[in-house]
Amino acid sequence: MTQPLTKNDLQLLLPELLIEVRRIAIEAGEKIMEVYESGFDIETKSDESPVTTADLAANAIIDQGLKKLDVQFPILSEESAHLSFEERASRPSYWLVDPLDGTKEFINRNDSFTVNIALIHENKSILGVIYAPALKLSYFACKGHGSYKQKGTISTADSYKIIARKLPNDQAIFMGSRSHTGEAMLTFLNNFKADKGDYELQSMGSSLKMCMVAEGTADLYPRLWLTSEWDTAAAHCIVDEAGGRIVKTDMSPLLYNTKDSLLNPYFFAIGNNDVAWDNYLPDDS
Repeated sequence: MTQPLTKNDLQLLLPELLIEVRRIAIEAGEKIMEVYESGFDIETKSDESPVTTADLAANAIIDQGLKKLDVQFPILSEESAHLSFEERASRPSYWLVDPLDGTKEFINRNDSFTVNIALIHENKSILGVIYAPALKLSYFACKGHGSYKQKGTISTADSYKIIARKLPNDQAIFMGSRSHTGEAMLTFLNNFKADKGDYELQSMGSSLKMCMVAEGTADLYPRLWLTSEWDTAAAHCIVDEAGGRIVKTDMSPLLYNTKDSLLNPYFFAIGNNDVAWDNYLPDDS
């Protein structure tokens, strides 16, 4: 039976759930690496995006793992996103999962692909786990308890707290996508350069771009291209708990499960700064 979360539940349940979800993410990551190293089949979904046997195998492990937890919530995954908005809207708390974020990175054998698991409560991400299995790298957070990074497995390595940084005086660092740049992004960067001067642009796949903002190695990830809610949900909590924020390009909060479509609007993942980043958008944005 599913259970609604109360405010008191958040304090009691989230740290324990975080430990269990981290284990599930690592188990899914190990399965992904088995497929990665042995070969895989690729199919094309109805939206023309690729899906591999690794996506499906990881999704099955996550689904089974979450259903074994003592506290149960509905599960919405990229591989099972078929529920109507009316049904989704009736569920204040649910798991939001991307079993393999960065499928193109996986196919191209770049190592920056991740397992993403988030818990959404009342349209906000309150728990997030991101595991990059090829890098053996984890980022994780839950509401009110900070954000953390760990290199290695839960049992073999220590984790440490991460904090988003203030905007430096010399040069801002932006994260960008390997797969999607586009004219809007180029205009944004040119507008920033004309106003503030030089910047550094670093490219990376999957949700790790937002993790770079959370850990203070980048200042902004402007996403001026379509994403889905499962692409951002886990990182959202991690960025928030590190002292940053993820907002729509009008600088209002990015929320979850508020409309029929599961596509995100364009957004900014912002470090610990209050820059009006929307000032650098193209005029037609």
